[in-house]
Amino acid sequence: MPGKYKLHRQYPRKPLLLFNPLALNNSGRVAVYFETTMKMAMRVAVIRKGHFNAAYRLYRPDWSDERNREVFGICSHPNFHGHNYEFDVRVTGEVDPETGIVIDLKKLKELIETHVELPFDHKNLNLDCPEFANSIPTAENICMEIYHRLRQVLPPDLDLHIRLSETPRNFVEFPA
Repeated sequence: MPGKYKLHRQYPRKPLLLFNPLALNNSGRVAVYFETTMKMAMRVAVIRKGHFNAAYRLYRPDWSDERNREVFGICSHPNFHGHNYEFDVRVTGEVDPETGIVIDLKKLKELIETHVELPFDHKNLNLDCPEFANSIPTAENICMEIYHRLRQVLPPDLDLHIRLSETPRNFVEFPA
């Protein structure tokens, strides 16, 4: 239906100035408000992709094979199966005015390789990774494990978000 929807620019060409009606009474408030607004505007997300191949089996040992098949389908096959996992690590923070960066991408690459790719790549998650000795290696649990591994080694002032793709059509994110 042509003309039904109006197109709009996603990003205005001029900077958007926010107005605080409380700022009219005190010029100090204007400066604090402007400084706070500018700091929020300087937050940028840096995203690095990662990859690993891993085998696993989704099953609960306290359930019968039949029950595991009902709940987990082919993922409960006793001889395991695997995926080529792709994941995005999104680190969000303020741009350092001195360097112009949020995080050194070389450092982020090294953290991902050391704490995620090397421990999981070409592994059987059930047998080779103690993290999954007492939890089922679902995409959700793998995603949360990646998050916790990287959260421990990233500066606390940076926000972290993980998106894990098990297949091109199935992915999970943490935090949600």
